[in-house]
Amino acid sequence: MAQLFEVHPDNPQPRLLKQAVALLEKGGVLAVPTDSSYALVCHLDDKAAVDNMRRIRGVDDKHHLTLLCRDLSELANYARVDNKQYRLLKAATPGPFTFILEASKEVPRRVSHPSRKTIGLRVPEHKALQDLLSLHGSALLATTLIAAGESDPMNDAAEIRNRFEHQLAAVLDAGACPLEPTTVVDLTGEAPEIIRQGRGDVARLGM
Repeated sequence: MAQLFEVHPDNPQPRLLKQAVALLEKGGVLAVPTDSSYALVCHLDDKAAVDNMRRIRGVDDKHHLTLLCRDLSELANYARVDNKQYRLLKAATPGPFTFILEASKEVPRRVSHPSRKTIGLRVPEHKALQDLLSLHGSALLATTLIAAGESDPMNDAAEIRNRFEHQLAAVLDAGACPLEPTTVVDLTGEAPEIIRQGRGDVARLGM
């Protein structure tokens, strides 16, 4: 059964987060809160965990996964970022934005987009998730927690645990999320392109 870690949204208990990190390192898939909605996360380099996360989410290898990073310096390890892109990223992070960028060699080919060799990256603005990322020590692979066949993300930790109790290693409960998706910005073309307008204000991008 999935463990339930109830953490304070502003002062999350390190003891509980360390237990969650240990489950990630053992190949577990976790449900975690973000600054947009709950998400599924797993270890980037664990193929079995990534495959399991896709099964839980009900998506195939063509579905764009996202890397959650602690900060811009970590993000730059996984994507090719020029000076113009970096200035835009700096203006919008941390926050509810997902940026599509050309994946670097640090990203396993099996988790980047199969035809475009791109990856979604973001730096979330959520205290519990940021602390989890810090304790984990590297980026986590993620996808929005939407049950297969549904269109809206899930937002109640107890309901998530009940529904996926045999598929998740744990649920990190820090209260409800805003329940609005991230704004997705494609930075791989000549000019930034808004793929999805969500919670992130594009005015922060000068658009």
